Amino acid sequence: MHNQPRRVAEPFETLGLDPAQSALYTAVLRLHKATRTDLAQAMDGPVEKVGRQLDDLVRLGVVDEQSGEYLARHPAAALGRVIAERLDRLAEESRRIDSALGSIRGLIRDYDAGRNYQSGTFPVEMANGADVLYESVVGIALQSPPMELLTAIPDERTMADFVRKFADPWIDAQKRQLLSVEVIVPVSTLGLPGVRHQLTRLLDTGGKVRTLDRVPSWFMTAGPEVAGLPALWGGNLPDHAYNFYLVRTPIVVGMLRTLFQELWGRAVSLPWGHRGDGMVQVLRLAAQGVCDDSIARQLGVSVRTVRARFADAMAELGAQSRFHAGVEAARRGWLG
Repeated sequence: MHNQPRRVAEPFETLGLDPAQSALYTAVLRLHKATRTDLAQAMDGPVEKVGRQLDDLVRLGVVDEQSGEYLARHPAAALGRVIAERLDRLAEESRRIDSALGSIRGLIRDYDAGRNYQSGTFPVEMANGADVLYESVVGIALQSPPMELLTAIPDERTMADFVRKFADPWIDAQKRQLLSVEVIVPVSTLGLPGVRHQLTRLLDTGGKVRTLDRVPSWFMTAGPEVAGLPALWGGNLPDHAYNFYLVRTPIVVGMLRTLFQELWGRAVSLPWGHRGDGMVQVLRLAAQGVCDDSIARQLGVSVRTVRARFADAMAELGAQSRFHAGVEAARRGWLG
């Protein structure tokens, strides 16, 4: 049995032309330059129909139109354009496939977490005591460094305990690259004794801190598999003798991580560091009624720099005016 000869694509088909377009393209090639009327006569067809077909050839990139005359592009150039367009489409399709694969990774994790939850027990451990809480974090970090610790601190009393007793172990663990800490704190806690010092140390060792007007409750996630929840959601830990639950279920950890990221997106950065200190300085002096020239002299910078710092502060605070920036800065504890 003889193999059937393989069909070779016509060159016009390769360019993406149908038979009618192919015939018109051939006429343009042979005339080289012609008007719609010339081509209608050559094709023995109405000008309107030939005109529509010519518009199609121009859109396909195989014919050019100049001042009412049509010129055929060199066939090799026309084919090159078709190939380039197809390669662009293939690249776009490849990007879509990559995006689709990336978008389902989270769904795969949720599926695995749900399957694990259905097939096993729900591991919850009741813990008691502040030392147990902070030692648990370091202990988990030692098992799989560097561990990402996300935590929300809801009130002044818990923040005061953190500053006095428990910041040092976490900062030390971060220095040793056992932890990477991200923490959300209420604006009202920034003026407490020692807060700036400890949070600055946390930032200097690689941590991240943002503030909110109100943090709904204490909670934490320690890596992808462990979460800490208060005995009473919304209550502060010191008032409940640091009773809390350690939950080792990925689906719960994932939920709390999502909550943390939602709060983090609403929170704002601390006004500390070189750029932040500059913004705070000009806002404080402006609040005292000092003009730009005097601010520049007091800070030893140019008036242009002063105005740039005001602009930075307004952008950071989402303010429409200097007055609004001052009000917002005071509300967030920047000027305390």
